[in-house]
Amino acid sequence: MLNFVHPKVLSLFSNPNHLTMSKLRILYAATEINPFLQTTKVAEFVRMLPQGMQEMGMEIRIFVPRFGIINERKNRLHEVVRLSGINISVGEEEKPLVIKVASIPNAKLQVYFIDNEDYFHRKSALVDKNDKFHADNDERAIFFCKGVLETVKKLGWAPDIVHCNDWMTGLIPMYLKTTYKKDPIFKDSKSVFTIYNNEFDHKFDGDLIEKAKMLDIDDEMLTALKSADYNAFLKVGLQYADSVVKSDEDFSDNINALFNEYAQNRRIGQVSPDETALSSYFALYNELAN
Repeated sequence: MLNFVHPKVLSLFSNPNHLTMSKLRILYAATEINPFLQTTKVAEFVRMLPQGMQEMGMEIRIFVPRFGIINERKNRLHEVVRLSGINISVGEEEKPLVIKVASIPNAKLQVYFIDNEDYFHRKSALVDKNDKFHADNDERAIFFCKGVLETVKKLGWAPDIVHCNDWMTGLIPMYLKTTYKKDPIFKDSKSVFTIYNNEFDHKFDGDLIEKAKMLDIDDEMLTALKSADYNAFLKVGLQYADSVVKSDEDFSDNINALFNEYAQNRRIGQVSPDETALSSYFALYNELAN
């Protein structure tokens, strides 16, 4: 459960009457989800939490990358033509966005898959068959973050909470606070950023700042990206999210220090991916939305 959290959240959690609060719209963005792909704890957590929130009366949308390792036929993915066709810029390049969707068996949950031939058709997720980190994972992350927000705009579905999971979603809280701040779909959205023990050593080539830029974002806002590594994506997510959370894993001294530095005076907590967390998250979402 939440071990360290804002006092208002604790008061919500201790009052069962708050479990009948107004229905919220929760958008989940993550690197993976069971049963389509599981390589880390993210998949388990993102499978459990949205269903739990839906059963508590919340409206849910889930977005993940359509990594090529996901079997489309077996999992019954199909393209949503009306949502596809947007071009997403990554630096000076623009690449077409394809949206696919599938349902989670035995659950009334749909999962939206962000797809692009250049980024997601290789038969692997973040590392190749030799366990080497893909050099363009930074661009894939940027494409994913922008693709999620543009697709939600096209859906016309205004989320109260955008819950970002793992480093690959780290830019979304910043985009919500800048480019999409005045957009009618996102103007009232609050963000949660959960970090997991998925640290990597790779340093990206090229100008990450230029690749990540969008409207209403200047270089100063992207200072954290100068290191062009895992820390860069983590820092941006921690800096701009309205609430930050750690999974119940053992983190390196580096990640613990970053978390403590950026999480000061914020709504923070450490949550285990099990059913004891559901009421705590229900309370956290309501506190942020209200």
